[in-house]
Amino acid sequence: SPPICTQPPSDLASIKLIGTHDGDFHCDEALACALLQQTPTFKGATIMRTRNKTFLDQATILVDVGAEYNSEALRFDHHQASFAGTMTTSVKQYKTRLSSAGLIYKHYGMEILRNLSGSCCESDLEALYDRVYLNFIEAIDGVDNGVEEYSLSREDVPDVSLVQNYRNNTSLSARVRNLNPAWNEERTEERVRESFWQAMQLTYGEFVQAVCIYRDSWLPARSLVQKAVKDRFEIHSSGRILKMDTPCPWKEHLFDIEVESGIPGECLFVLFPDHLQQWRVQCVGVAGTKFQNRQSIQWAGLRDEELSTAAGIKDCIFVHVTGFIGGNKTYAGALEMAVKSLPN
Repeated sequence: SPPICTQPPSDLASIKLIGTHDGDFHCDEALACALLQQTPTFKGATIMRTRNKTFLDQATILVDVGAEYNSEALRFDHHQASFAGTMTTSVKQYKTRLSSAGLIYKHYGMEILRNLSGSCCESDLEALYDRVYLNFIEAIDGVDNGVEEYSLSREDVPDVSLVQNYRNNTSLSARVRNLNPAWNEERTEERVRESFWQAMQLTYGEFVQAVCIYRDSWLPARSLVQKAVKDRFEIHSSGRILKMDTPCPWKEHLFDIEVESGIPGECLFVLFPDHLQQWRVQCVGVAGTKFQNRQSIQWAGLRDEELSTAAGIKDCIFVHVTGFIGGNKTYAGALEMAVKSLPN
């Protein structure tokens, strides 16, 4: 583990010093420190946890403390009222206010991703940079800044912007919070340093896992979805049914590719084989929702012979009760299920 101290060490002139606040630690500064440790500039740097301004002024870089955001001066705090920074990638302008994790990722993320993904071209790195923020970093920013995961305005509930449907107590931020000493534990500096190091390892481990998933699974699927969109009129004259020759993570790619191709919302169904080499027909969802279909499959809840009889299609296996996915023993049968479910 890197050296963690509470005041500037005596050899300050010969080291790099990362400053952050003491007291309870949070997911954002733990990850910010861990990310900095992966850069050539701050690899092995000493981490100083304090709120003493005189000490902090001597740090090479500050994260989550200092009430200043100045990238040239290496000051990366987000708590000051004047701060309203958000993430901008080549794909999207985000609205979530950045935490220290988002700030460090904004300025050092591409460098870290390049080190983790040496064989990726620049366009793939830009896609990874956006996707890792969207699916990993942004939630940390939101939690640390008190941004609700779901917002709902209701006229019948004045002055309330959110109706809580569930509590998420297993998020990365929550798991980091739980590493802090409990209120009735002895709070020694040694115990806090050990726990903070555990938080750094936890957050960075999950960061690397996210990068690997999007690099090794998500990115390779893009070209397959592009081909499916390009060939969609060969599958059906409507151009609204896609065929994937292998199952892959197609959903987010499809939304992006539709926009890039000038056909947002056009595709309704995707056909692909399952592990038994039977065929599935799945609805394309409405972007930004989990359970809303652009167009549902007919015959929801039916199975086997009852389904085949109702649909007039041989070899049907099932249609989910919500109508979002169905199955057939053959490609021809799955295609017919999709065609019959197209809007008139």
